[in-house]
Amino acid sequence: MSDNVIILPVRTKLDIDPQRVIRAALDAELTEVVIVGFKSDGSEYFASSLADGGDVLWHLERAKMKLLSIPDRDT
Repeated sequence: MSDNVIILPVRTKLDIDPQRVIRAALDAELTEVVIVGFKSDGSEYFASSLADGGDVLWHLERAKMKLLSIPDRDT
């Protein structure tokens, strides 16, 4: 039955299962990665393929700018 499911590359206001997001990242042929998440106990999880904290912060700030530039469709 799951063979009939088609994953559409669209934005959604619904949360997506973290495993699905991670699987998509594995298929994206990433050269660098920064992961920020929350464990089931509510504690933070952080990992990066980059050793330099400045580079990690740079990527996080770029992601923040990209998120802030997405138009809010509710207004």
